Amino acid sequence: MANTPQAKKRIRRNDRRAEINGNRIGRIRTFVKKVEAALASGDKAAATAALAAVQPELQRGVAKGVLHRNTASRKFSRLTKRLSALA
Repeated sequence: MANTPQAKKRIRRNDRRAEINGNRIGRIRTFVKKVEAALASGDKAAATAALAAVQPELQRGVAKGVLHRNTASRKFSRLTKRLSALA
């Protein structure tokens, strides 16, 4: 257990940041699932719209530090490839 005031504060801050970051990651996953659902249904228009919505979410995750830039790039690339294969 933390003994110093600084260590106690750090535990409180870590807990708050973990909650916020978890919510951010969950939001990104939700957007990705919308794209995957549209791809699974074969609806190209909905998939295109969902893909356009997921791209800024991935970039926001990178900017906030919850995703590595290569991870976001890889996810977007794979979704784009699946969308183009749908045509």
